[in-house]
Amino acid sequence: MGERAVGFSFKVAPGVRIRASSRGVRTSIGPRAARLHVGGGRTGVSTGAGPVGFYTSLSGSRRSGGGGALPRNAGTSQRALAQAAKHERAQELREALTDLLNLHRQDFPPVSAPQAPPPPAVNVAAVIAEHEQRALAGIGLLQRTARKHARATAAATAQHHVELLESQRQYSWQQAQQQMDLWWESLRRNEPDVVLGVLGEAFEDNEAPAAAVGLDGSEVALVALVPNIHSIPERKPDLTPAGNLTLKKLTKSERGSYHTIAAASHVLLTVRETFAVAPGLSAARLIALQHAGEDAYGRPRVEVLLAARFERHRFEGVQWDRVSAGAIMDAVSTETLLNVRRATNELQPLDLRAEPELAALLAQVEVDGLVARA
Repeated sequence: MGERAVGFSFKVAPGVRIRASSRGVRTSIGPRAARLHVGGGRTGVSTGAGPVGFYTSLSGSRRSGGGGALPRNAGTSQRALAQAAKHERAQELREALTDLLNLHRQDFPPVSAPQAPPPPAVNVAAVIAEHEQRALAGIGLLQRTARKHARATAAATAQHHVELLESQRQYSWQQAQQQMDLWWESLRRNEPDVVLGVLGEAFEDNEAPAAAVGLDGSEVALVALVPNIHSIPERKPDLTPAGNLTLKKLTKSERGSYHTIAAASHVLLTVRETFAVAPGLSAARLIALQHAGEDAYGRPRVEVLLAARFERHRFEGVQWDRVSAGAIMDAVSTETLLNVRRATNELQPLDLRAEPELAALLAQVEVDGLVARA
């Protein structure tokens, strides 16, 4: 992604609060909250920030026995254990990089108008049985004529009852469908409460934590929390000239490039899902935040890593399964603000002195419990 520098406007809906925590970002709108969480522990999302640490020793402890003497094949066993540990770490690193760089490839089928499920069918046999039981009450078994007449009367009243229940069933079904149609039209017309609510629910379990914070006509304002540079592993699996597995240390330039792609992948995932679940939106403005350690008082803080605008029509025809997140970002984003350090290809936080709206947004973010894990 190339460096661009243009003014960037961003509107947050009145009454919306933005909070950033170790689980991501979330918004509060009045008494209702849309909680957003970091995804459920996928392996290797960041160094030491998940259930698997990239560089944790996996070789196990040495057992003692027999006065400290080791079996004759101890050296061979230890080499085998070390090789197995290296393969296991290589797989963890491979999965971590794959997850970080390929989030944008997830597909989101566009939503369609909801259809109310039909209510349960009328149990005709049960209705007839109920009416017969009521009609035959008090009529002896030997009173055949009276019982025959009672059954005929019960059948007629049961039929009338079935028709009434079926009419009520159809009415309830139509009412439910009308409510869904009204909701669907509200979503298509971009009524703020509906759109923000739908997006809040859609983002609830995202691996790329995000929140919708405002709506201006058919353009939505989004905030996403993307990985910082420390989420990128320091090593990657590679082969030596002899064809042996090794864990190669990444150069600063390689690590910076991976970080840029990972941030773009998180951003694109968020925008893809936004356009999929909110069909009336034509554009989205997104601010990407990153955890930036602590200030002089030990309080966690965040920085604006990039900002961009996306138009729905630019997403048509994108080869998501073939093209990298960085190349797609260049193609589909406009009004992009980012700062790439050319020497290392690393994204740098934006200088907001010339971006008052972004500075105002950052001032509204309530940082809650972010933990630095460098």
